[in-house]
Amino acid sequence: MSKRYFTSESVTEGHPDKICDQVSDRILDAMIAQDPKTRSACETMACTDRLFIIGEVTTQANVDFEKIARDTIRDIGYTDPEIGFDADTCVITNCLHAQSPDISMGVDAEGAGDQGMMFGYACNDTEELMPLPASLAHKITRKLTAIRKSGELTYLRPDGKSQVTVEYDESGKAVRVDTVVCSTQHTPDVDMEVLHNDIIEKVIKPCIPADMLDDDTRFLVNPTGRFVVGGPNGDSGLTGRKIIVDTYGGMGRHGGGAFSGKDPTKVDRSAAYMARHIAKSIVASGLADRCEVQLAYAIGVAEPVSVRVDTFGTGKLPETEIEEKVKIKFDMRPQSIIKYLDLQKPVYGDHCNYGHFGYIGEDAPTWEKTVQL
Repeated sequence: MSKRYFTSESVTEGHPDKICDQVSDRILDAMIAQDPKTRSACETMACTDRLFIIGEVTTQANVDFEKIARDTIRDIGYTDPEIGFDADTCVITNCLHAQSPDISMGVDAEGAGDQGMMFGYACNDTEELMPLPASLAHKITRKLTAIRKSGELTYLRPDGKSQVTVEYDESGKAVRVDTVVCSTQHTPDVDMEVLHNDIIEKVIKPCIPADMLDDDTRFLVNPTGRFVVGGPNGDSGLTGRKIIVDTYGGMGRHGGGAFSGKDPTKVDRSAAYMARHIAKSIVASGLADRCEVQLAYAIGVAEPVSVRVDTFGTGKLPETEIEEKVKIKFDMRPQSIIKYLDLQKPVYGDHCNYGHFGYIGEDAPTWEKTVQL
């Protein structure tokens, strides 16, 4: 039987790009909490010992942008100047300005805030209806952060990444985990053999089902060796540069638009959330084992210019019939999406790490709930 492999990655909240995503989304949350009709395209850049807040916002909210940024950096764990990036000493520059009236005009008419295409994806690989490689990679980075913040491994620092390669058989079923990569920032004095064993036994193995591991599974922990210099001191960060981590780990298509810092009138965010909600509902309803939904919009126009459903041959009904069900069930105009998913609330900062999708249970965001089709 032929073997096929697929790999996905995840990053911790201390990764430079994710620092920026969190600052942008926490600023958005603070504005929406005071003014639900806030318009925001807030982006953040970080490098070495400084952070820039840029973009355009229109809001009635009175927000201390610098305080939010410093509190976010502190919550992540950058609280020591020796690490090279510190919440209290880094330089923060605010360059936000008002939104273009040309964009506002289209949104005020209840049209889309921009043109573009958005994709949503779901599959029955996992309980949360996410691709297995992405799901496992996120679990590892979540665990890495949790074990750092708990103090169990005192040598860990905030920056880190994971990558999981899953082997599939020719029917498309996941059969084993082939390779796990985990890189974590650490203090200079840690013994590398101790770190290697700790990460495998306390981080990786608790996150992967035992029956998916075998004697041939490779564990690559800090494969370049030392990882002392990290965060913005080691590499620059930018909002929206982890869009594949934010979505499906590369398993589903991506329209190219980032999420963080954007209010829900931006279809880059709201329509991508809606597409995920629709795709997840299709799979949860038993209409397909795997599903991708594409929505496309023109700026200033409310109705999507196209709606497409692809079940990759796993559909229980013809795709044209599923598409008709979708069009009847869901109102995909931007303002309707905002109301349906209740998006004018400060819900974004809590869901910008470890993927915007893949939540289950009562605490799951609205776009992760499912309805019967």
